[in-house]
Amino acid sequence: MPLLTSDNDSVRYWILWLAASAAPAQTASYTGAKACSGCHRPQFELHSKSAHATALSQPNRHRLAGRWSQPRNLTRGEYRFRLQADKIRAWDAANVIDLPVEWAFGSGSQAVTFVSRVNREWYLEHYFTYFPALDGFGPTPGQSAIQPETIQQATGLLYKTEEPGTGILGCFECHTTGPVHFGPDRQIQPRELGVQCEACHGPGIAHAGRKAAMENPRRLSAPALNEFCGRCHRPPAAPGTRIDFSYSWNVRHQPVYLAESSCFLKSEGKLSCLTCHDAHAALETNSRAYNAKCSACHNKTPPACSTNCVDCHMPRVSPQPGLRFSNHWVGVYSEGSKLKPVR
Repeated sequence: MPLLTSDNDSVRYWILWLAASAAPAQTASYTGAKACSGCHRPQFELHSKSAHATALSQPNRHRLAGRWSQPRNLTRGEYRFRLQADKIRAWDAANVIDLPVEWAFGSGSQAVTFVSRVNREWYLEHYFTYFPALDGFGPTPGQSAIQPETIQQATGLLYKTEEPGTGILGCFECHTTGPVHFGPDRQIQPRELGVQCEACHGPGIAHAGRKAAMENPRRLSAPALNEFCGRCHRPPAAPGTRIDFSYSWNVRHQPVYLAESSCFLKSEGKLSCLTCHDAHAALETNSRAYNAKCSACHNKTPPACSTNCVDCHMPRVSPQPGLRFSNHWVGVYSEGSKLKPVR
């Protein structure tokens, strides 16, 4: 029985699930988000400003590119780094390595992690990630405990291009839209950057020709929708899988935690990701904005309760400096406890 106790365990679980559930699709059947904008302009404009839409970009075209366009001098033990725009130099007493930075993963609402292609078989996830909350760089999640012995190891973690459970192809598939294919030298070439319209609504070619309706995740039941969003945000735990709820990194897997909450279990199939989140809009970060969602079911708030539901019943967890995730195991938490509710 797998026990997810580390970030690497969580990644393997997610990629294996994604590989097993992914359905084949033809690149030619995808039209791109701009084709949708002609008829669905309000949704397109809202979505264009969301973290989903900007989940992957080239570093010098990222919306936060100005934060690293000026040279930044960084250190990791005895190793020195200089990051600027889309390149990084690493050196120690005997060696110098110059690396291009090809991809920026993440919109920057929480973090931006940099990735480079090494050769046909390998990609590098750089050690330094940018954290907007710190306006600075820190260890990429999952890398802080690694002690490098060479300058090559100090630059970051190597991932196979394709490898069941750990291949970086799975990361590209969740940060882009449409089938990911390979160039003539086995370089990964995304169909469309970011999580755009067809990532959730399916290929649009038939709909563009007025021959078929698009898929609409809102029609799914709450459990099915949470599985659907869990394709990239991690699905609720499969039978035979246990989650270590004392491990703070797991809090970022929202469907996993929502599936455990009494609000979900007692909602008779009504509570899903879309109950609180507008799939087309940027994430609402003002926790008070969710009070109306809570009061739709909990219309008799005890006098002793705070007027802000989320701060008490979905506490924010920081597994590392610069990151904060709301715990989606909605419940009653004891003072000083943020990982698992008492009821």
